[in-house]
Amino acid sequence: MRTLIGAAFTLGLAVTGTAGAYDWLMLQGTEPAGASAPVKVWGFIQANYQKDYSSPNATGGYVPAKLLGPNLNAQSGFNLLHAQIGVRCTGFPLDEHINYFMLLEAGNAATNRSSTGSNGAVVTDASVTLNYIKGARVRVGLFKYPGSEETLQGLPKMDYVNFTEGANFLLLERFPNAAYTANVGPFTQTQLQNGSNINAFTGTAGGFRDTGVQVFDSFDLGKDWNLSYAAMLGNGSGIQFDNVDGQYDQYLYLSAEKNLASTGPANGLKFFVWNQSGQRLADVTNDTVANRILYKRDRAGLGMKYMAKPYRVTFEFITADGMIFEGPDKPSYYFANPANATGTNNGANAKAHAWYLDGGWYIPNTKWELDARYDTMDANTGRNDEHTFGKWTLGTQYNINPMSKVTANYEIRKYDCTASTAQCTNANGNLKGVGNKFSVQVTAAF
Repeated sequence: MRTLIGAAFTLGLAVTGTAGAYDWLMLQGTEPAGASAPVKVWGFIQANYQKDYSSPNATGGYVPAKLLGPNLNAQSGFNLLHAQIGVRCTGFPLDEHINYFMLLEAGNAATNRSSTGSNGAVVTDASVTLNYIKGARVRVGLFKYPGSEETLQGLPKMDYVNFTEGANFLLLERFPNAAYTANVGPFTQTQLQNGSNINAFTGTAGGFRDTGVQVFDSFDLGKDWNLSYAAMLGNGSGIQFDNVDGQYDQYLYLSAEKNLASTGPANGLKFFVWNQSGQRLADVTNDTVANRILYKRDRAGLGMKYMAKPYRVTFEFITADGMIFEGPDKPSYYFANPANATGTNNGANAKAHAWYLDGGWYIPNTKWELDARYDTMDANTGRNDEHTFGKWTLGTQYNINPMSKVTANYEIRKYDCTASTAQCTNANGNLKGVGNKFSVQVTAAF
């Protein structure tokens, strides 16, 4: 995959042009030349209600898959998931070659919540783009790294309330504590109501972001085709501004898109491929000594998206090597037993893969659309605690206007530990009873 992307980069740097409508690199990292104002305030709000119909294990305990995130202490409730406000634009009239982008999250999301509770409003994006080199724009700061189509897209444009299993457990990174932390839970409703916390991590989720430098651009290939590329070097620390391990993540991305719209860039056919390679520190030994070592964390994927109204189809396949989050059953990267958790039950050196297929139909002459998505993930592949997760999501969206919509989803979920082992017997004792989930969400952008 790296060879393929590298060859395509060589081709991409040989041509010039503009970007298409679904080119998230350009939409999030650049501004139109000659912008009329130096400041543009923007943002969005997403408020939802969700109900999880899962049942507890034999002793009345609940695991994360049966509770609503990011709090993980209830099975139903209202949530202000996102309340984001930011500023973006160019330095025009002083210098239209410099773009800036800043975003603040004040909702109740994984990026500002940890085992210590809410961390208040947090900065999720703060970057500057320098557009001086033809074919090689340079973006520096904190921003979404190039990668999966599902995670790179803007949240207000999501067609569903919740992510796929692959995006949630393989790509939405949780960072382990400095010292080994024993598994917690399952907890009963009484324990949860009295303050027991099933989230063992003191750090927030990464939010598909990193701090670093990115070289990117988009090129017109003719006949309505655009080619986009990105190469990034980052700390590998999410929205935290540190690099304690002294290592750097490498990100590569390539997409080709054909504009299918006769008027405007609403419809298109897009192919994309991406790769992320890095390392993470983790202490997986159940002793009294803090002894973190480096584990690799590699992710890669490819897919396509087609939209020619009234139809939409998206497919993506993801692979993961190292730092596999064990959250569906336990909130950690490893199990507490045996005492030295470096064997087959260690998610820090496990592998996984996932894929999803999504389809949508925009009902002609109405503001309604119907959606259906199937996604599946296989975690700890080839081990005696291999897990498979499958989920159907049926949904509808009512587009109030181009900036606001209502989304309703019903998820049909099936989680299993598939091996005939004691590890799977224990895991399935908790995963048995994972039920369906209903959600409705209002999105308003400005």
